[in-house]
Amino acid sequence: MKQFLLIGIACLALFACQNKVPEKINRYELVTRNNPVITKIDELSSLSVGNGNFAFTADATGLQTFPNNYKNGVPLGTQSQWGWHSFLNPNNYKPEEALKTYNFRGKDELYAVQSRTQGRAHDAANWFRKNPHRLHLGYIGLELSHQDGSAVNPEDITDIHQELKLWDGLLLSQFKLDSDSVLVKTACHPSIDEVQAQISSALIGKSQLKINFKFPYPTGNHSDDASNWDVPEKHKTEVVSQGDGFCLLKRTLDNDCYFVKIKWEGKAQMDEKAPHYFVLSPSSNQFSFTCAYSKEKPDNTDSLDNVLVKSSEYWQSFWKNGGAIDFSKCTDKRANELERRVILSQYLMAIQCAGSIPPQETGLTYNSWFGKFHLEMHWWHAVQFALWNRTDLLERSLDWYSTAYPVAKSIAERQSFDGVRWMKMTDPSATEAPSSVGSFLIWQQPHFIYMSELVYRSHPSKEVLTKYKELVNATAEFMASFVTYDEKGDRYVLKGIIPAQESLRAAETINPPFELSYWHYALSVAQNWRERLGEKRNEKWDDIIEKLSPLAEKDGLYLAAEDALDTYEDIRFTSDHPAVLGALGILPQCKLARPDDMKNTLNWILDKWNWDKTWGWDYPMVAMCAARLGEPEKAVEALLMDKRTNTYLVNGHNYQDDRLRVYLPGNGGLLTAVSMMCAGWDNNTIGTPGFPKDGSWNVVWEDLAVMP
Repeated sequence: MKQFLLIGIACLALFACQNKVPEKINRYELVTRNNPVITKIDELSSLSVGNGNFAFTADATGLQTFPNNYKNGVPLGTQSQWGWHSFLNPNNYKPEEALKTYNFRGKDELYAVQSRTQGRAHDAANWFRKNPHRLHLGYIGLELSHQDGSAVNPEDITDIHQELKLWDGLLLSQFKLDSDSVLVKTACHPSIDEVQAQISSALIGKSQLKINFKFPYPTGNHSDDASNWDVPEKHKTEVVSQGDGFCLLKRTLDNDCYFVKIKWEGKAQMDEKAPHYFVLSPSSNQFSFTCAYSKEKPDNTDSLDNVLVKSSEYWQSFWKNGGAIDFSKCTDKRANELERRVILSQYLMAIQCAGSIPPQETGLTYNSWFGKFHLEMHWWHAVQFALWNRTDLLERSLDWYSTAYPVAKSIAERQSFDGVRWMKMTDPSATEAPSSVGSFLIWQQPHFIYMSELVYRSHPSKEVLTKYKELVNATAEFMASFVTYDEKGDRYVLKGIIPAQESLRAAETINPPFELSYWHYALSVAQNWRERLGEKRNEKWDDIIEKLSPLAEKDGLYLAAEDALDTYEDIRFTSDHPAVLGALGILPQCKLARPDDMKNTLNWILDKWNWDKTWGWDYPMVAMCAARLGEPEKAVEALLMDKRTNTYLVNGHNYQDDRLRVYLPGNGGLLTAVSMMCAGWDNNTIGTPGFPKDGSWNVVWEDLAVMP
């Protein structure tokens, strides 16, 4: 009997071992060990707090005290999703003046482009490219002085220790001025555009520390901090109301306006030092204030928010829910750096890219492309939210497509296509920005179907299908009408486009492989949606799916396009994005992409690509392709390739070059790739398939969604 009992115990132990519940990740330790720490004033090391619709970027003092020192690095921005401005249009330029006729398919099609010839069309296109542009809502800095009243320079600040407490969304900044210490706590409200700072220092009582509020006019430039200080007469900052503990300012810039409400506790005096320059002088060595920005005039009766507490509650919930990946058990020396990038990217994407409209590539930190957003980049910003089981953050920006629908429909109609053609570069109004490249892109078109499908996979319900079905259908209708039937070859082709690899030309490019594969995937998904809704499959779509052209191939390698027969000699075909890998990486395998040829192509690209001419999301794309092809070592190598455009700063930002010191599609792509490398994809049977199985990558993960 004893023998049977022992056998039974052994069997139970074996069963328990085989069915052991995975150890839960200690998320607090995971997050906090990656808190960024700053010990000096450095132009690339500014840190931000935000909520997805609003972000505030601070220097080493915890506020925006020395903006000139960060102007050419990661600037000290205060930006929102609603804060936009347009210069006056005295010449009454109209969008149709930027249209030019092209004939790619035997018919005239009107595209909004930049004219190379000086004249009204040229000027109109440039006006609509730069208008509207995103606003810098205003700087909040410390007004510091020495005992003798002289101004404080950045080099006078010593003993700097600044830490971004990710678990609480709190920026904790400590430094000394002369012999006095300063402590600043900075946080952003989780749901409104408001920042709070708590300041502790004996310098306040000595009248050596005050708070200033400065407001610039926009520059309207392509890429900068959006701050023009040279034209104070072109805008107005006025006190609307003022009383105990508050001051309400109204900002007027041409035909646009917004409001700034400053609240504080304790005795303090607000004074206007100069136009657009206000100084708040507190009297207590412990001082707290909030500053809220709004498009509409706010209520004056509300009390001071405890933003720091609300921020902590929000961020703890954020980190406790959704996906998590722990690299601490890995022995590969690169694992700690990959974990740092993953944690900081989650934070940055949540504060910069989880808003009510698609984000610009530099988020809410500073302007690029005039502050406008690019819909082909929306995938790279937003898909990761669904894979990390934070689909609600993805859905925030999907609602904007309903606003854009009438404009997208009009673009398709003027080019004689069905459905809606989603524009490339735009703003909240969905105005199409003229572009000699962007207007010919098409790979943003299937994104809406892909992202809607992720929402459905996260919440498979009739409600989701009903909410997005019209836009999914209209998106697919354009795709079906855009292909050209080649009667001789009995096939459908894509032409008259600039592909994701933007070094190719619209008039020459035929059947780029990623776009072909994306057409196959998205039309197939759109058919699935029809069936889920009890509707018949669209026969035309099925015919296109069946007869899409094969991917162009030469010597066992996929080409950049069907016209790229000299791909080995022409630098155009080996620079920019190696988008061919997206056909089996971003996208699941379909009949168009053969794994053996794609593996040859992957190896050729890794060896011969012009890597100095790439972008931050190229590395995650390569990693996803390598993972799907059963090459996990190459997936990791791609993610951590030592290239300038794959640099991640101390604040987590993906650095590209002197113009793009912030590039959030790289951060989003990293999160998408790492999630896929852990949780896998449909029909994958290998655990954690994107990491090597040699024991050096013992990656622990939880609560991630499977990629299509």
